Amino acid sequence: MSKTTTNQWSITKYAQDTHLLTWLEAFLMDRKAQGFSKGTLHFYKYKLKLFVDYCQAQVVTHIPHITPNLIRSYLLHLEETGHNEGGRHACYRAVKTFLYWWEDEVEPEDWTNPIRKVKAPKVRKQQIKPFSLANIQAMVNTCDRSFTGIRDKAILLSLLDTGARAQEFLDITLPDVNPISGEITIKQAKGGKYRIVFVGKIGRKALRKYLRARNAETDRLWVTLIGDPISYWGFREIIRRRANKAQVPVPGIHDFRRAFALECLRNGMDIYSLQKLMGHADLQVLQRYLAQTIEDIQLAHQAGSPVDNSGLYK
Repeated sequence: MSKTTTNQWSITKYAQDTHLLTWLEAFLMDRKAQGFSKGTLHFYKYKLKLFVDYCQAQVVTHIPHITPNLIRSYLLHLEETGHNEGGRHACYRAVKTFLYWWEDEVEPEDWTNPIRKVKAPKVRKQQIKPFSLANIQAMVNTCDRSFTGIRDKAILLSLLDTGARAQEFLDITLPDVNPISGEITIKQAKGGKYRIVFVGKIGRKALRKYLRARNAETDRLWVTLIGDPISYWGFREIIRRRANKAQVPVPGIHDFRRAFALECLRNGMDIYSLQKLMGHADLQVLQRYLAQTIEDIQLAHQAGSPVDNSGLYK
C-alpha cells in the first residue's frame, strides 16, 4: 500500500470514528487553535470530562448513541450529586457547544443532534454578595515585612483594585505593568480579548515594594519564594492562608472581583466604565455583581428624595 493510500485510509477511518474520547480531544485542540483563553480551555476540559465519565458509566462511548434522555438523566445526575443551578447550566452549555461543533465538523447523515430536544436547566437570577472590605483589610493586616508578606499584600490590593479574573491576574507579565501610573494590560482576557485595568495610589506603592523585593528570571509578575510563577492552586492557597491567619471566612478569588464591582458603584463610578474595566460584553452580566444592600438603597434614596431635597415641604 502506497503512502498516499495509507494517509487517505487513515483520514477516512478517523472521519468514521465516532468515539467520544477521540472527538473530545479534537474539540479541545480546536478550541486551543482558535486562541481561547486558558480558563475557557479548562472549563471545557473539566465540564466535558464530567459528561464523558457519565456516558461511559451508562456504557455509551460513541457520539451517535447519545440520546436526549441520556442528556436529561445526566442533568438530573448533576443535581443529585450536589451541583447547583449555575453549575448544571454550565455543564449543559459545554455539552451543547461540543455536540454542535461535532455536527458541523463531521456533517453526519441520518443523525439528529440530541441536544436540540433538551432544554437548558433554568437558572434563577440571584444577586451575588461580595466579600466584605473589612475582611480583606484584616487579611492585608496579616502581611509582614518578609518577601511573602510584601508579595501577598501587593496581591490582595491589586486583585481588589483591578477586578481581574484569577487566570487573567496570574497571566500578567512584567512588561504588562506600569508601576508608576498603575496601568496594567490584561492580554489573556476571557474570549481572547484584552483590556486595560488600573491599580490606585495605595496599590501602586505596595506593587513597587514587591517589585523591589522580587528576584526571579521569569517575566510572570507574581512568583513564589523560589522564583517560579504562582499556579492557580498556589494562588488559592495564598488567599486561604491569609484568611485563616486573619480569622475571617475564606473568600473565593472571584469574591474580590465582586467586591471591586460593588465598591466602584458605591464610590460613584458610572456603569459603562465599570463594564469596560471588568471586561463584560454587555450590562446583563454586570448586573449580577451589583448586589446592593438595603443600606445602599437607603443612602441612594436620601440623596435623591424629591421631598427632602425640594425644600418645599418643611
